[in-house]
Amino acid sequence: MEELREDHDDGTVARVAAIDIAKASGMVCLRVPHDTIEGRRIQQVWNVASTTNSILELGDRLVCQGVERVVMEATGSYWRPFFYLLESRGLDCWLVNARDVKNVPGRPKTDKLDAVWLAKLAERGMVRPSFVPPKPVRQLRDLTRTRTVFIQERTRHKHRVDKALQDAQIKLSDVVSDLFGLSGRAMLDALAAGERNPRALADLAKGSLVKKKPALAEALTGQFEDHHGRLLGVLLGTVDHLTTQVRELDRLIADLMEQTTASHDGPGTAPPHTDDTGSPARGDATAQELAEHLDAVPGIGPATAQIILAEIGLDMSRFPTPEHLVSWAKLCPRTIQSGAKNTAGPAGKGNPWLKGALGEAANAAARTNTFLGARYRRIVKRRGHAKALVAVARSILVIAWHLINDPDARYQELGTDWHQRHLNPARKTRDLVRQLQALGHQVTLAPTALA
Repeated sequence: MEELREDHDDGTVARVAAIDIAKASGMVCLRVPHDTIEGRRIQQVWNVASTTNSILELGDRLVCQGVERVVMEATGSYWRPFFYLLESRGLDCWLVNARDVKNVPGRPKTDKLDAVWLAKLAERGMVRPSFVPPKPVRQLRDLTRTRTVFIQERTRHKHRVDKALQDAQIKLSDVVSDLFGLSGRAMLDALAAGERNPRALADLAKGSLVKKKPALAEALTGQFEDHHGRLLGVLLGTVDHLTTQVRELDRLIADLMEQTTASHDGPGTAPPHTDDTGSPARGDATAQELAEHLDAVPGIGPATAQIILAEIGLDMSRFPTPEHLVSWAKLCPRTIQSGAKNTAGPAGKGNPWLKGALGEAANAAARTNTFLGARYRRIVKRRGHAKALVAVARSILVIAWHLINDPDARYQELGTDWHQRHLNPARKTRDLVRQLQALGHQVTLAPTALA
């Protein structure tokens, strides 16, 4: 035990513990006020193994010391046992971003000094907690992220199937748009089963591919050997296995969303709607009901709605306004101000799982004849494709915040002419005059009788 005497600060937290976490252990720093001497703090630093029993014993010790907050740095996935087990002991656990708690340059770096530094930052209120959703949302997040990884792996193996065909001089992908469609998959199975006759393979075509049989026979003529057949069989089996696993994950996600309920009684949430009698119109909404509300937004499908709910949670009290959520997701430019100069920096990385789903939704919404599609076409002319997609993704996230925050809210389409109906006539006139003047014209405006 080590006692430190220092000037007393009006810190936010009087009794705090910080943990510098490694794979097999964690360095704990406990800082509490002295029992008798005012202005003096007692500091204890010790190492704790990252086993369940050791962490539970640490939780009991911190509870006995009256610790008000436990702060730990996000280190890979090693923080999870400490966070979850200490949280189960009733402690207020904060996970902080490693970028926000960097030590000052010039000081030595050890696990002990890192834990002490983190504890000092925490007791003075100089750290911010990262968003860690509750257990049901964490379980939903595990399932949706695993499904995303499996879908990506399945796509990779589908690409390897095409590479194997190209190696055997089979140009099937030049004629068939989807190798794993009904016709394409039948031809692949026949190739793996030993069929080598191009005309017999072309006869497996169905639907619109029937009229392309000559082109299919030409594309299926190559040097497909038994080696390629064995490799193709392994790849097709892997694709089928991943498809089965994705379907099982879809079932588990649907069951969990039916059981997960969103509570809308926290601070920052919208007041509940009332019916004609003045009583609340409805209670808490399930995650499945919220997903159905999100599904009405252009570009959002059932899977994307599930990912959004898994990544941002069901309780929007953590994000008091839509702007807080947009900033957390890194879908807005970073403000850089120095003196009289104001510039906008890059938005940042943010949550890759959420941004990936929103990017797909924005790309789909951009092709629709809706308000979001009109917003994309309006921005892309002057800002480019990438920034227009980010702007649409931001709009989708704002809509999602309102639909989740108020379970009685429904998406209402504003129409493609919304921007046209809300134009500022004076601003539009000024812009058109400038364009004409830039072309070398002298413009004189005269009001019409109708105006």
